[in-house]
Amino acid sequence: MAIPNSKSTLKDWCLRKLGAPVLEINVDDDQVDDRIDEALQFFYTFQYSGMERCYLKHLITEADVTRSGTDESETATDIKDSGITTDWKTGKGFLVMPDAVQSVLRVLPFSDRGNLNMFDVRYQLRLNDLYDFSSESVIHYQMTMWHLDYLDMILIGEKPLQFNTHKNRLYINMDWGDDVQIGEHIIIECYRKLDPTTWTDVYDNLWLKRYSTALIKKQWGENLIKFQGVTMLGGVTMNGETIYNDAKDTIIKLEEESKTTWEEPLHFDIG
Repeated sequence: MAIPNSKSTLKDWCLRKLGAPVLEINVDDDQVDDRIDEALQFFYTFQYSGMERCYLKHLITEADVTRSGTDESETATDIKDSGITTDWKTGKGFLVMPDAVQSVLRVLPFSDRGNLNMFDVRYQLRLNDLYDFSSESVIHYQMTMWHLDYLDMILIGEKPLQFNTHKNRLYINMDWGDDVQIGEHIIIECYRKLDPTTWTDVYDNLWLKRYSTALIKKQWGENLIKFQGVTMLGGVTMNGETIYNDAKDTIIKLEEESKTTWEEPLHFDIG
């Protein structure tokens, strides 16, 4: 059995699953491509195996800082009185994200906690209280670090951000002139979908193969429904409705399976 490792081999696998070449599958090649694209879109949107949690870094350039100080303008016109207009401006403090990024979780804090100077409270804590780990408990140290992190969150906090996957713009609400320096890195925690042309094992995903086959089968039934009741040569009557309904039931079951088995659980907000 050939293992699908590309879009074309997945297409062949699905058609063989439906009975080709023994049966004639009345679906155009473009329709098959559309259904596989639809299956991939569902797979990337809802299933954790289609995405990866990763960290991306960007080197701040002079162009980024300069652009952040400019605005985009648009004019809104009143619906009733077209003579009344209002001008609005939106800052360009954004970074263009790769197309594969599905969501952005956070921008990592800019403060460098690994390189502490001698006047930093963390440095003094380690210097004076933790000179000998063999006789000191680390519980006090851990609780103190939690408290310092809490103060850091209250006084500094994380930078608010805005991101929409259809715009591919990551807006970071901060003072680009003071909060970051040219030559520094911004690190983004995000979810990115896997590129199937690079990671070809995506096409061999069991659920994706079954879902793609069901979508193609549904398309097959939709095509045959147009000839419902027409008697062909030899007295054969096409029954596209049965194929359509069977595929529709399979799609519902597979989408429910995706929701209960393959989706990442919802995260609860505490506090």
